[in-house]
Amino acid sequence: MTSAQIILLLLIGYLIYTLDRKESYIPAPVVLVLTGIILSFIPYFDSIQVTSDLIYYILLPGLLFTSAYRFSSKLFRENAGMITFLATFGIIATVAILGSVIYVMSGAFVSISFAGALVVAAILTPTDPISVVTILKKSGGSPKIANVVEGESLINDGTSIVIFTFLSGMLLGDQSLTVMNFLRDFLVVSIGGVLIGIIFGWLMSKAVHITHNREYQVMLSIILAYGVFNLAEKIGVSGVLATVFAGIMLSFEYGRTIQENHLKEKLNGFWSIAELTILALLFLLIGIQSSEYLAFNAWGFAFAIFAVSLIIRFAIISGTLQLFPSWRHHVTWREPIVLTWSGLKGSMSVFLILELQSRSAGEYNLILSLAFAAVLISLIVQSLGITPLTKALASKED
Repeated sequence: MTSAQIILLLLIGYLIYTLDRKESYIPAPVVLVLTGIILSFIPYFDSIQVTSDLIYYILLPGLLFTSAYRFSSKLFRENAGMITFLATFGIIATVAILGSVIYVMSGAFVSISFAGALVVAAILTPTDPISVVTILKKSGGSPKIANVVEGESLINDGTSIVIFTFLSGMLLGDQSLTVMNFLRDFLVVSIGGVLIGIIFGWLMSKAVHITHNREYQVMLSIILAYGVFNLAEKIGVSGVLATVFAGIMLSFEYGRTIQENHLKEKLNGFWSIAELTILALLFLLIGIQSSEYLAFNAWGFAFAIFAVSLIIRFAIISGTLQLFPSWRHHVTWREPIVLTWSGLKGSMSVFLILELQSRSAGEYNLILSLAFAAVLISLIVQSLGITPLTKALASKED
């Protein structure tokens, strides 16, 4: 990808953001993805190759850090049980159930192995509510629901990578499926990433006191976001969770020892622009890359997978709500519906697809096509539906 192509993509992103100022009914990511698909048919853009490393090491850390340091540590503590359960045990249960259902349904559509079905399920479990959290808060939806959706997404990105890595290794024949191997990898990679993030987030909160220049402090935040990610990956633990918990730790320290007003203003000034820039590139590239996998004859199966994934997510969320007293006695049937619909797929799912593509050397194109199609269906349908859904449910409650 050349510098001229990058600048042109950013210009297109700018125009889309400018035309979609309110983001009330058609979230910008949907328009960006559809635009990317159209651009893929233009010869100037068909040479662009999107790699898993580009998304994982360059685009993702900035998005994760921005969401994490903005996320209120107070709100995280209040909903920590719900968020953590959904992002760990909830994901594991979703992959197991969804993978099994995909395998059973596949006989009527295509031929797919049980391991392949589990990998498709693992790709579709991480949630990416970038395009819906703002809409949830604007459209009369519960702020508590929006906070859980955002918090779950921050943590489940890390756990989903651990699950996907294990299952894709099983699909490709790199390792065998044993419960002990999975639990060991899951705990080491996840806990290791969390600890590194907390340690370096705390260290930055102390470094702020000896770095009086606000521009230097913003520079330090860039080092933290990308440095802790790469350090964690280098030693074999979750870079995603390291970056997320570094940002959450920084948010926690805001309220304790850091005079946050001017620093947060500077951080927001830089990272808000960085976030928009990354999102524009990311969703345009998702559209460009996905187009080559969308010409296949199992779209009916992709829609069925999408529908089943919603049903399973709704069942797991409804059951999870009963485990926490703070939710059990204060929710109606509406909250599980909104939580379910808000869990759309996006950047992390696309990274997992590209990671499988790079490791499989074209051997599993059907799985790649099914996953890409289900991700695009989720992104478009759930993004477009979140505003009318929340408003309809709010009006019924009134």
